[in-house]
Amino acid sequence: MESISPSLLLTPPFQSKNGLNLVFDASLLQQQPNLPTQFLWPHEDTSYAAAADELNDPPVDLAGFFHGDRHLINSTAAQIRTACSNHGFFQVVNHGVDLALVRAAHQHMDAFFSLPLARKLAVGRQPGGLRGYSGAHADRFSSKLPWKETFSVTYKHAPAPAPAPALDVVNYIKRGVGQDFEESGYVLQRYCEAMHELSMAIFELLAISLGLERLQCREFFEGGCSVMRGNNYPPCKEAGLTLGTGPHSDPNALTLLHQDEVGGLVIFADNKWRAIRPCREAFVVNIGDTFMALCNGRYKSCLHRAVVNKERVRRSLVFFVNPNEDKVVRPPGRLLGPTAPARLYPDFTWSDLRDFTQNHYRADTRTLQHFVSWLSNKTQHYSLP
Repeated sequence: MESISPSLLLTPPFQSKNGLNLVFDASLLQQQPNLPTQFLWPHEDTSYAAAADELNDPPVDLAGFFHGDRHLINSTAAQIRTACSNHGFFQVVNHGVDLALVRAAHQHMDAFFSLPLARKLAVGRQPGGLRGYSGAHADRFSSKLPWKETFSVTYKHAPAPAPAPALDVVNYIKRGVGQDFEESGYVLQRYCEAMHELSMAIFELLAISLGLERLQCREFFEGGCSVMRGNNYPPCKEAGLTLGTGPHSDPNALTLLHQDEVGGLVIFADNKWRAIRPCREAFVVNIGDTFMALCNGRYKSCLHRAVVNKERVRRSLVFFVNPNEDKVVRPPGRLLGPTAPARLYPDFTWSDLRDFTQNHYRADTRTLQHFVSWLSNKTQHYSLP
C-alpha cells in the first residue's frame, strides 16, 4: 500500500484496520500530486459510471394514496410492482413531506460538515456502531475508499399507538456534537419522523402490490430502528478515478434518499447503468436486501453507486429503514405455497445481517448471497475486501 503523509495520520482511538489512519480532509488530499491509491477504484467500476444514460421512469404520485382513492391506490401499487420487479427503484412525489423541512435538514447537515475536522472526529462512529461521523470509511477499510464523509444518527420507530416521541436524535446530537447543535437535533428529529411516516405509507403500497394485507408490511417494521445519514461528497479533481460510493445493494429493507441538484446517483437497470436526474420535489426509494428476502425475491434489491463531481460538492440525505433487530425475516405465507417459487433465503434476523455487514463483510453486489453462506456456517471466515 502507498505510504500516507504523516499529516494525514491520526493517533488512536481513530485507527484503521491496517494500523494507519487516513483522515478524510478533501482540501488536503487534493494537494497531493496524485490521488492516494486508497481512493482508486477498478477501471470497470469507474469507466462508464459518469457517462450513464438517464433512467426515464415516471415518478410515483402518492396523492391518490393519501386521499384514499381506491382506483389510484391500485394503479400506484401496480406502478411500484413493475419498478420493484425490474430494478428495485422508484421516485415518489406528492409525498406529504414539507420541502421546507427537507431544506432545513440539508442546511443543518451542511453546518455539521463545515465544522473543524477535530470536532467531527470527536463524534466518530465506533467499530460496529451505526451512529456518528465517518471520513471515507477509512476506519473500516484500507482500499477502494469512497470519496465522501458521512454523519449518521439512529431513530427508534415509535410503537403504535405512538406515545410522545422519544427525542433520541436530539439527545444524541446534543451529547455528541454539542449544545450549540441543539436546533440541528430538533430539525433532524422531525426529519426522521417525517421519513418514518413516509416509509410506512410506502410499506402499505408495497404490501398491496404483493397481494398482501394492506398493513402487513407496515406492522412488520413498526418498532424497528432506522438510520438517518447525511452524505457529503467534496469535489475531486480526479473524479474519474474514484467513486463516492461503490456498486452495492443496501443490506437494510428500504432506503429513502433526497439528493441535491448536483446529481451523482447511478442505478443498474435494464442491464446498464443509468443516472438518476435530481428532482427537488421527489424522494428516491429503493428496495434493500432485507426486503428482497422478505418477499422471497419477487422484488429486486437495487444495485446502485454514486459518482463525484470535479467542481461541485454533492450532498444527500438518506433514511435506511430496518425492522426490529430480533424480528425474524421470513416471507409471508401468501408468498409461499405450491404455486409460489421455492424459498430462496433462510430465516434470519436483522441483527444477523447487520452484524455481518458491520463486522464481517463489506456490502457489495453480492452481499445477500455471501450472508446466506455465512449464516449456514458461521465458522466460515470472511475478511473485509
